[in-house]
Amino acid sequence: MPSLDVAWPGLKMPLGTQRLYFLCVYFGIGASVWGYNIGILSSVLVHPGFHEALGYPSFSFRGTVAGVYYVGTLTSYVFVSHPISDWLGRRYAALSGIIIVCIGAFLQALSDGATARETMISGRLISGLGVAIVSTSVPLYQAEISPAKKRGHFVTMNHVGFIAGIATGLWVGYGMRHWTTETGIYYGWRISIILEVFPALIFGIGLPWIPETPRWLVENKQKDAARSTLRWLREGSHDEDQIEHEFGAIVKNVDEYRRSGRNWLSLFREEALFSRLWRAALLQFMAQACGATSMKYYLPSLLQALGVDVSVALMAGAIEMTIKIGFTVLEMFIIDRFGRRNCLAAGCVVMAISMLINGALPIAYPHNISRVADIICVAFIFIYALGFSLGFGPAAWVYNTEIFPTSVRARGLNFAAAGGSIASIMVTKVWPIGIDALGSKVYFIFMTINFVCIPVLYVFYPETKGRELEDMDALFGSVGEHFDQTGHDDLSEHLLQDDTQYRNSEESTTAPTSA
Repeated sequence: MPSLDVAWPGLKMPLGTQRLYFLCVYFGIGASVWGYNIGILSSVLVHPGFHEALGYPSFSFRGTVAGVYYVGTLTSYVFVSHPISDWLGRRYAALSGIIIVCIGAFLQALSDGATARETMISGRLISGLGVAIVSTSVPLYQAEISPAKKRGHFVTMNHVGFIAGIATGLWVGYGMRHWTTETGIYYGWRISIILEVFPALIFGIGLPWIPETPRWLVENKQKDAARSTLRWLREGSHDEDQIEHEFGAIVKNVDEYRRSGRNWLSLFREEALFSRLWRAALLQFMAQACGATSMKYYLPSLLQALGVDVSVALMAGAIEMTIKIGFTVLEMFIIDRFGRRNCLAAGCVVMAISMLINGALPIAYPHNISRVADIICVAFIFIYALGFSLGFGPAAWVYNTEIFPTSVRARGLNFAAAGGSIASIMVTKVWPIGIDALGSKVYFIFMTINFVCIPVLYVFYPETKGRELEDMDALFGSVGEHFDQTGHDDLSEHLLQDDTQYRNSEESTTAPTSA
């Protein structure tokens, strides 16, 4: 039995569901460390002490500081994160990632003297290595313990924690801006980086008492522990027959994939797996290519360009991200109702319109000659945040944690997340160069990307809401299955037929009680 128990008898909620909420919120603390690491950088990049310590770096070098982090995440996604997640399990993988992030944070905070720039770059790179592990192991854990009908709800808690971490980092950065003594200028930005250690400690201390996911336990031949954990997670929300049915499906899926001899190379060799991999990688690429990375890192600088004071810009960024928490919580309650594709597409529409406004108004009213135009631009930066929080922010991670089989889920998710890192590296380097060369016209590039994403989502991405993780073969095919004898991927027609059959079956059958 799991060594940790959580129950609030006064709540009118099954015990298993209470435990699910606790575990997903707890893992959200891990995601908040990842978020804080990103959020604090935007204020560090405009802190006078940082500029002094690093010899007054150019905007281009600051882009390198932001971008090298994604070199670390890319390296980890491809070579480090997935073996750790499969070997140690989802919970201890998250812990190892947190430790690496903290090591990187200490290096960044110690940047000083002749080697300040090299130390900062090294710290950012190491933080990226750790964040890649955290950013995949947390949603993996949440997806693998959640019931099918509410999986989007629970996995979105990963993004709630992530956004809360960014917001906290921005508020801390704003507060440090007011520590204007000589001591504050020297230590303020350093202390703000180190503070991420505290949520990391809270997360790490409790992990030994957190149960591992049933799917990882089955994959690692611990079936008794897996059955016990699944009962614990479904207590009061599912009857014994439903629990045994879910457990049997997990065991059958793992056994079938083990007999097939699949390994990580199968992701590239097998059509049924590669069709998932390229879709997942493209989804993560689109999630960052839409402009979100630049908004996270350069928001204070963008607001300054609209005539906003540095201190006010930092506060506005913190407010924007705090509001974004509410938007992401809203996503928790709509993603399982409206589906992944609809949420993703709606978010793209909102982000594209926001980019259009921010590109057009500064051209029509240059040099901040219109206060009204500047206010509208700031407002649409906030509206952009709404679009990302209802779309790519949480939904891309939800979708990608669902579509891979247990035996290659960690590898598939990490390889896919590498697509996001590639886009982030490109955006963090292109954005400052684009702003210098094109001014606000750079927004039109990202507007176009968002509009292009919409048909791509509906043509290539089948809806996954409500399906068991073990049922994804019905959408993407099993090993050795080819939908077109000529070798072409005729998956779209297959998906349309299967979606219709699945909707009909939902209407004609009674779904198991969901947590």
